[in-house]
Amino acid sequence: MSTENQPQDELAGTEQPFVQHLMELRDRLVRAAIAVGVALVLLSLYPGPAGLYDILAQPLVASLPAGGKLIATSVISPFLVPLKIMLMTAFLLALPVVLWQLWAFVAPGLYSHEKKLVLPLVVSSTLLFFVGVAFCYFFVFGQVFKFIQSFAPTSIAATPDIESYLDFVLSMFLAFGLAFEVPIVVIVLARMDIVSIAKLKDFRSYFIVLAFVVAAVVTPPDVVSQLALAIPMCVLYEVGIWAAQLFLKHTKAPEDGPASS
Repeated sequence: MSTENQPQDELAGTEQPFVQHLMELRDRLVRAAIAVGVALVLLSLYPGPAGLYDILAQPLVASLPAGGKLIATSVISPFLVPLKIMLMTAFLLALPVVLWQLWAFVAPGLYSHEKKLVLPLVVSSTLLFFVGVAFCYFFVFGQVFKFIQSFAPTSIAATPDIESYLDFVLSMFLAFGLAFEVPIVVIVLARMDIVSIAKLKDFRSYFIVLAFVVAAVVTPPDVVSQLALAIPMCVLYEVGIWAAQLFLKHTKAPEDGPASS
């Protein structure tokens, strides 16, 4: 049996010793940490921890009565809360570098058709998460806070705590960031042959119900935020079905050719 025409493993000869893998991983982690450190230094210079918190609190402060401010109920909250925000913002700014280092580490061990799948998914999932966070900050927060404040009695002075507000913001950012990952989930399910495109289309009506249930659970009990989360999820589900069909066409593994005797 001749093996001249048999397909060769494109990863053959690329194996590296385990210690070399650890050294490369260390170097990648160091570079990622440096990127986070540089972002942290830049943010500490401008706008600074206090300035970052002011930016984060702006949608809420804008909905409060004139002169309204947030309060700190803990002695160290004015120091710790802005510092936490600066650390998280630095990581988000350095996230493209962190993900690139991760990709550079795992890419040599992937086949070409796997690279066609993984790299676009990593980039698009990162962009979608940022879009979800931006949508929450620039649109949802303003509408939600105005809606909530419209129900506040005139006898109540709204002075939210800065730690409570930070927890609320992070939970909302996480909810919208993950909700905008719906197309990625649909693509992965279809690409791994867990669910077919036809079944995804048949599940469309059930997903609409699921989206509104999820929105009711993870968002505040107001119609604005629930609709703002559920409707984009339904739209992104359709986008995911369309994108999954493209990925199935362009990321298939090459079929093995017949061996000649």
